[in-house]
Amino acid sequence: MQTENEFLSNYKIDKYERPSVTADIVAFMIRSTQSDNYRMDKENRLSVLLIKRGGHPYKDHWALPGGFLVPGETVEECAFRETLEETNVLPVSIMPIGVFSKPGRDPRGWIISNAYVSIISEESVDQKGQDDANDAQWFDVKFDQNENGNCILNLTYDGVELNAVLTEEQTKFGRTSFIIKDSGGLAFDHAEIIASALSVLRNSAKNFDMIFDFLPEKFTLSSLQKIQETIMNITVLPANFRRKISGYVTETGEYTQGAGHRPAKLYKRKREKERE
Repeated sequence: MQTENEFLSNYKIDKYERPSVTADIVAFMIRSTQSDNYRMDKENRLSVLLIKRGGHPYKDHWALPGGFLVPGETVEECAFRETLEETNVLPVSIMPIGVFSKPGRDPRGWIISNAYVSIISEESVDQKGQDDANDAQWFDVKFDQNENGNCILNLTYDGVELNAVLTEEQTKFGRTSFIIKDSGGLAFDHAEIIASALSVLRNSAKNFDMIFDFLPEKFTLSSLQKIQETIMNITVLPANFRRKISGYVTETGEYTQGAGHRPAKLYKRKREKERE
């Protein structure tokens, strides 16, 4: 009987077709609009980072940052590297949202994408298109279901508008998959990946944990509420929100400072063991 070493020495991996592997990153950020009226609250907008492709296929189309896995790196390392190389933005952390492997998803051949979601701090962003990307920009995101039951993914930036149409395919383990009816000008199956990431983000926001990643270490409860409302596209009564969030936050003893506003209490996130 063969030993394992003998089996491996005779194994011919080239006999089997193998796919190429990529990583695609859905990087979200909450952006605040400034107002000249200090009495008016800032408006929060959920945005996603897109690059304009510099080469074929889908040349000049908008797409998610990402690229091919190279020898000696993990898929996670590939996701970090490609985001930095193409956009000058380095995520602090990433979370897998799924593997996208439908035949024909990439016209170049059999290519499987591992997709990740990331949350980027507004204060740390200086995006720019580089490497094989001609441009990199933050697109404001709207994602709603219309009267026909279709999911409409609307992405806008400085006069550029992309409108993808999708249908919900199935939900398993709390995650929904989608089928693209109209890509809306997005490259590859990136409309499906963005829709899946938004679904994951909204489900996570219900349980509060992920929304803290959009904020600095110290924050007001009103800013935390606006983050959840922006992600989930809902309005929440302040009293209900404060009751639900009370087990996740603790007072710092500090207050906001700024002309024209009554000082507001600053909070910070409770560590998991502090919630017990």
